[in-house]
Parts: sequence; structure tokens; C-alpha cells
Amino acid sequence: MPTLPPERRRSTEAETHQLRQAAESFGTDAERYDRARPRYPDALVNRIATRGARVLDVGCGTGIVARQLQAAGCEVLGVEPDVRMADVARRLGIEVDAATFEAWDPGGREFDAVVAGQAWHWVDPVVGAAKAAQVLRRGGRLAAFWNVFQLPPELAEAFAAVYRRVLSNSPFNLDALTKQPLDGYRALLDKAVDGMRAAGAFSEPEEWRYEWEWSYTRDAWLDQVPTHGALTRLPPDKLAEALEGIGAAIDKVGGGFTMGYTTVAVTATRTGEVR
Repeated sequence: MPTLPPERRRSTEAETHQLRQAAESFGTDAERYDRARPRYPDALVNRIATRGARVLDVGCGTGIVARQLQAAGCEVLGVEPDVRMADVARRLGIEVDAATFEAWDPGGREFDAVVAGQAWHWVDPVVGAAKAAQVLRRGGRLAAFWNVFQLPPELAEAFAAVYRRVLSNSPFNLDALTKQPLDGYRALLDKAVDGMRAAGAFSEPEEWRYEWEWSYTRDAWLDQVPTHGALTRLPPDKLAEALEGIGAAIDKVGGGFTMGYTTVAVTATRTGEVR
């Protein structure tokens, strides 16, 4: 589900990136996050950066995107404010600077691409785009992207019912599970576009989309659920209740299901100087 509450999605950019408690809640179980979260389509990774490219991964987390880029032949540096996530990334072979992107010191380094997988909404979109332009070589690419999932209809309704019961006071948009999934991300995409335009150093932003599927067993999906933004800070008893309800719903459809994903990217190339 979308990781930002609906009132925040209607709010200003400054308020969005200041949700630091939510942004830094994913490191509570960083090993699970790395194990369970989906990867990104090879077609997207290969389109962003070519072999030998120097890439900056903003909000790199445990290095999921960074390792895919490394496998494609890129030299990758991560920037990650959560030291728990950064430690996992380092153990898995990624060089990481521990900082928010806004406060990070590039030290004169220059990159062929700046990327952010499932993370750009935690960055001030205007400040972040301007900083990306400063560290990108001319012609280099900024790409912010998200994996957006679409549950099978019968599971979407069942999961939504569980979340409404367990997360009755949650600020998150629980109805997003049963609606068109990209609707919940539109504000994030628009803010990314607006930030790139405001920097004044990029080509007109483009939106790329990649459709794909992944099959989950009951256990594999339950492993991922605690890493979702609406549940990362739940008390143990409430999390257990949510997992029990979701597991029961999956059992009713045969113990597994196929998830539809759309990976959507907002991207632009650096063409000039920052305003």
C-alpha cells in the first residue's frame, strides 16, 4: 500500500519529507526488509545506467537497488540515514555514507546517475533534485522509482478488512488496497516531477512503467508484510493479529497467489545548471 497517509499526500512537500519517524522505521528489522522486499525489473536497471557508470543510490536502505546495479557492472555509492539499514548494505558489499541526502556532503564526487528506489518520497523533492543536479555530470540521469503492487481482488478485500480492524486509528489510506494502486502514488510522482522542474537543470521529466508479476506463498508474503509502512511500528500483539488475518485469507485462496506489480519511474537528464 502507499507509504504516506492520505492527508500528507494532499499536503505540502516540506511536510511530506519531514515524516522522519516513518522514514526510519524500516530499519527495525533490516534483515527481513532485505530478504522479503521485491527487487526491480532488469529492464529498468539496465536503462538507467550502463556498465562502468558511477551511480549514487539515495536512500539505499539495505542495498537492494545498489546490488542490482552492481550486478549490471556499475560502481555504486549509497546514501542512507538509518545506520541499521546501512550496516546491512555494507555487509552485502555496498559502500554507504550514513546521512540524509539533504545533509550529505558529496566531497566533489560526480556521478553518471542518481537513483532512488522506494525512497524519494522521504527526500525534500526540490532540495533533493537540486542536489542531484549538482552531483550529476551533464547528461547524467536522475531516476526515482517505486514498486506498486496490485493484489488479486478477493485478497484485496480480505486484507483491507483485516487492516481496518487492526489499524483502526491508522492515518494510512487503507482503502488504497481495493482501488487502482497507482492512484495512491500519483501525488508522490507529481512531487518528484515538480522538484525536477523546479531545479531548472533537467530535461522535461518522463514517466516509465514496467509491468510484471511475482508468485508468493503464504509464508513469503507474511515475511514481507511487517516491512510495509503501515505496520512497521505496530505493537507485537497487533502485528500478530494482522498476520493471522492475512494468513487466513491466503489459506482460503489455496495458500498462495500471484501479485501484479507496476514499477513506475520518474526520470530526467541533467541538461544545465541549477537555478
